[in-house]
Amino acid sequence: MHQKLLKSAHYIELGSYQYWPVLVPRGIRLYTYEQIPVSLKDNPYITDGYRAYLPSRLCIKSLFILSNETVNIWSHLLGFFLFFTLGIYDMTSVLPSASASREDFVICSICLFCFQVCMLCSVGYHLFSCHRSEKTCRRWMALDYAGISVGILGCYVSGVFYAFYCNNDFAPRVVVMYVIALLAFLFYISKVPERYFPGQLNYLGSSHQIWHILAVVMLYWWHQSTVYVMQYRHSKPCPDYVSHL
Repeated sequence: MHQKLLKSAHYIELGSYQYWPVLVPRGIRLYTYEQIPVSLKDNPYITDGYRAYLPSRLCIKSLFILSNETVNIWSHLLGFFLFFTLGIYDMTSVLPSASASREDFVICSICLFCFQVCMLCSVGYHLFSCHRSEKTCRRWMALDYAGISVGILGCYVSGVFYAFYCNNDFAPRVVVMYVIALLAFLFYISKVPERYFPGQLNYLGSSHQIWHILAVVMLYWWHQSTVYVMQYRHSKPCPDYVSHL
């Protein structure tokens, strides 16, 4: 049995570590940068671990193997479950305990729904980017960009709703969110750290993976900030002369 498993295993090099066996389902193989389609050649510093030329069924199966997209897929899949769980917790506990208004429920629901859509669209693209049809890959890429727009919309809706509150305590939290977003974008465009360690960060630690994790952190920070301002708004309402302006 052990010999059969070894025959179906690929050996990969995780940076300077020893080669690890990775079990890969029949019909799936991992390619080098030189072997993949031009549409996948985005980062020459990631030299191995690419999935390519797969039908939809095997794209889904590849969710459970270690490739250079594994962290990208699972970081946002877990991000989806995080925001889904937060949505249930907010609606059943946090908002009722803060005596939230109907508008608060609507705004928080929109915010978290947008974040979940953003995460799922990203998961879909990174899961099916290895599809054998380039047209299908491009459609998933377009959906990923649409998901990013929806995620930004979730931040915008809640931000506009709470930004004009009489207390400006929201401003520092907005600054922190922009700092996280800027840091994530810098990793994304600079392709650091793999630029300085080509071939050593194929599976773990690449810039796109850091971008994904920081995106989840940024949206989580914005959610926490929205809840904080909502609770503050109900515990310390604006003076009457302000509310009547």
